Amino acid sequence: MIDYTLLAIFIPTFLFVSATPGMCMTLAMTLGMTIGIRRTLWMMAGELIGVALVSILAVIGVASVMLNYPQVFAILKYAGGAYLAYVGFQLWQAKGKMAITSDDNNHSNITALELATQGFVTAIANPKGWAFTVSLLPPFINTELPLVPQLSLLIIIILLSETLFMMLYATGGKSLRRLLQHGNQLKRLNQISGTLMILVGIWLAFG
Repeated sequence: MIDYTLLAIFIPTFLFVSATPGMCMTLAMTLGMTIGIRRTLWMMAGELIGVALVSILAVIGVASVMLNYPQVFAILKYAGGAYLAYVGFQLWQAKGKMAITSDDNNHSNITALELATQGFVTAIANPKGWAFTVSLLPPFINTELPLVPQLSLLIIIILLSETLFMMLYATGGKSLRRLLQHGNQLKRLNQISGTLMILVGIWLAFG
């Protein structure tokens, strides 16, 4: 039911893809820096749901239709990008829900739904992500074997890989926060976080 030769090629291929700095990895690092790893897990959950949905639709062919009608992505892309850029500008000014302060309870008013939605929108509103998934997944599907077991296993590998590297990026962000906090440089930390968030927003809107 599984073509292990294709699987052996797919695993290192997608590990390399996940490790490459991208929109979701940058977002994970930024949130790890601003709200901590535990709260960032909610964003990761939304991102993983989005990635799983894109993967499934890519294999069954819906993505090819979506890519021919880029206006389908326009509202999500621009609205999502504008929101992230807005959050980034607030961070620059040390304002808003995600601003880094000496009070660790400052981010308690950010809901899990807000974070999960942020991750989900970032995952599904990226046309390049759709195009990449369309080109990557089908070659690793053996048409002579049942589709569901193969697709299920590939998606599990994708989600595990994405989780691993988002955790690594978020941990890196948290470590950077500790480094700068030690020198009492909260303003610089907010500016770094804000810049990264703005870049993710621009990337999402115009990438």
